[in-house]
Amino acid sequence: PRPLSAATLSCRRYVAGGQCKSTAKLEGKVAIITGANTGIGKETARDLARRGKVIVACRDIAKAEAAATEIRAETGNQQVIVKKLDLADTKSIREFAEKFLAEEKELHILINNAGVMLCPYSKTADGFEMHLGVNHLGHFLLTFLLLECLKQSAPARIVNVSSLAHHGGRIRFHDLHGEKSYNRGLAYCHSKLANVLFTRELARRLQGKSQRRAEFTANALHPGSVHSELVRHSFVMTWLWKIFSFFLKTPQEGAQTSVYCAVAEELDSVTGQYFSDCQPAYVSPRGRDDETAKKLWSVSCELLGIQWD
Repeated sequence: PRPLSAATLSCRRYVAGGQCKSTAKLEGKVAIITGANTGIGKETARDLARRGKVIVACRDIAKAEAAATEIRAETGNQQVIVKKLDLADTKSIREFAEKFLAEEKELHILINNAGVMLCPYSKTADGFEMHLGVNHLGHFLLTFLLLECLKQSAPARIVNVSSLAHHGGRIRFHDLHGEKSYNRGLAYCHSKLANVLFTRELARRLQGKSQRRAEFTANALHPGSVHSELVRHSFVMTWLWKIFSFFLKTPQEGAQTSVYCAVAEELDSVTGQYFSDCQPAYVSPRGRDDETAKKLWSVSCELLGIQWD
């Protein structure tokens, strides 16, 4: 192949975006990454496995085991453990949390990474619209169930993978499950806005109860436009992703901000923020609406049948 020109290399460096430069080790620490069998989740797991113990939490056990085997071989870390987790089923989420808490004493990093995008209209096992159910409510419940373990393991971090798409989202309380009108692109945007609002309200509540801000943080992020399986439900997007792959981040490049939020020392006392390319990024006005964040929190608790004060 012909060598790439300087202009082409410069363009690729720009597309790649920011890199996590932290060399922080996680000896004796435990991280959970949801959806870590493919895409940026897998690359996040690969990076953190070079630093400490990683729980790969996935719906597809066969793919998860294959990914974990590959990561173990590459990093030499045998503490890459696969656990079954289906975020579209609250029973599976509760079973995952119950087994984790029975087997592990501590949890230092929770990366809510898994997600669905552009799904034809469908519902989760509990009757939630799929985007809202998996991307928001599933992770909301998982975080709730693991919160005390995280607190007891402090300093600890929660990292929520959102998207630039949150700018196009609205929280439609009158039609949360898209039963009156549904657009799969907008449904994804709505769920990503929910991620941002959840992070904001979670950070506010945790700060109010903690004397030391650095003990426990929650931040959200946009990984960038990444060449991954996330667009598999759309033939058009899959086609476009292939054509414009040069202008998309690789999964490894897309994982950089997730890793940064999970390990960077300079974020020890930073919470309730939103990042992109390993630096603070602009949040839409709807993503900064505290009243909507509080209402979404309350409605989420009602839908899940939990009390989270």
